Amino acid sequence: MKKLDTLLYNVNVLRTVGDLAVEVADVVRDSRAVTQGALFVAVKGVAVDSHQFIPAVIDAGAVAVVCEDMPEHIQDGITYVQVENSIVALARIAGEWYDQPSRRLKLVGITGTNGKTTTATLLYDLTRRMGYKAGLLSTVKNIIDTVEIPAQQTTPDHLTLNRLLHEMVEAGCDYAFMEVSSHACSQHRIDGLQFAGAVFSNLTRDHLDFHKTVENYIAAKKMFFDMLPQDAFALVNIDDKVGQVMLQNCAATHRTYSLRAMADFKCRVVEERLDGTSLIINGKSIEVMFTGRFNAYNLLSVYGAAVLLGFDPEEVAVNMSLLQPVDGRFQTIHSPQGYTGIVDYAHTPDALVNVLDTVRDVIGKGGSIITVCGCGGNRDAGKRPIMAREAAKRSDKVILTSDNPRNEDPEQILREMQAGLDEDDRHVLTITDRRSAIATACMLAQPGDVVVLAGKGHETYQEINGVKHHFDDREELKKAMGI
Repeated sequence: MKKLDTLLYNVNVLRTVGDLAVEVADVVRDSRAVTQGALFVAVKGVAVDSHQFIPAVIDAGAVAVVCEDMPEHIQDGITYVQVENSIVALARIAGEWYDQPSRRLKLVGITGTNGKTTTATLLYDLTRRMGYKAGLLSTVKNIIDTVEIPAQQTTPDHLTLNRLLHEMVEAGCDYAFMEVSSHACSQHRIDGLQFAGAVFSNLTRDHLDFHKTVENYIAAKKMFFDMLPQDAFALVNIDDKVGQVMLQNCAATHRTYSLRAMADFKCRVVEERLDGTSLIINGKSIEVMFTGRFNAYNLLSVYGAAVLLGFDPEEVAVNMSLLQPVDGRFQTIHSPQGYTGIVDYAHTPDALVNVLDTVRDVIGKGGSIITVCGCGGNRDAGKRPIMAREAAKRSDKVILTSDNPRNEDPEQILREMQAGLDEDDRHVLTITDRRSAIATACMLAQPGDVVVLAGKGHETYQEINGVKHHFDDREELKKAMGI
């Protein structure tokens, strides 16, 4: 139980009606979750304006309401708080409800189009290896010290986020690492959190179904850096032209990393293999179990963030050699027939290019690349022909197939992908059923070839017409290989 006026400590209140000292038993934004003594925060969502449910939540036992628009009928004994923005208010209230957990952790956020999951997960793994308790909030899973919790979205909603951080504090965690999505920035999910540092990986086309323009997408990412305090660090990839944009008007300590230019943290790729890479980071030779220049960037940002958190550079370098790839991120499976399968989450044109170029650099002309890829439904349709074009350009054989069609017609998605192909792209097949597409790719593969399954990575489902069916690219690949 907490008093309402305590929860409103950081909230910009426009008007109140009723007793601000009322005791609150719970904070909810879902009208269906209201119980006796709850504070209900009415939010104007994209699909639903929950202000319409205010009478119902009062009948269900709510004792206080935070809203942008005061209802016409004010009920006696109920406290009403009018605010300018309910979403922002919810973020601040959630922090107070859970005793500001981010202030009791060293919280580092990672943002960018690609690399967020890998970077956040490796920072968590690295910190644990060095003897500290830590938490992780990622696309793949959330972890409180050692307890894994399935992830529903890249960055949780305001209340869930603060609850998970609170549970990390209760579990004795010293550090927390989280992915910060552009949606989370735009929807103020990270408002009120205190970050010890932020990492920017890169920015390429993605989520334009939500942001509409690249400029809006960049602005959403930049919101994260603009909120950082002076005692935090801002670590950005300056090989990406947007990196310097993130640092503009950022109050935190500016630090940079690069594979090509002068920077605070510098890396050189010495040798690449399908099962690992030799790197030199700030003069230190490190053997890692990761492949690709994109992973060199991820590892360099991990090294930089760890050093900026105060860890010993030598200890960081030693422990990085023990880190293992994240599920579904350039995950390698070797077949008894002599070819190699790679499962990767690459679902943007740039990510797909990175994976395919890495494979080509490693195998050279010694084998063929067979790529299986699709595009998700109800997402940015503009990238569909680009994905197909890049796959065709960089592969010896391509099979276009279904990804997560969601509520779209998979055949229509594939037709939009095919629009990016040239007439002479005869090495491209279209097989709508993903299981059959994977099996066909493996039938075509010869010793020395590499089969790349792109798009789904760690996912264990395929969403069709709003229903999630069990489907795991790694399982299907092993079946097709006879493993």
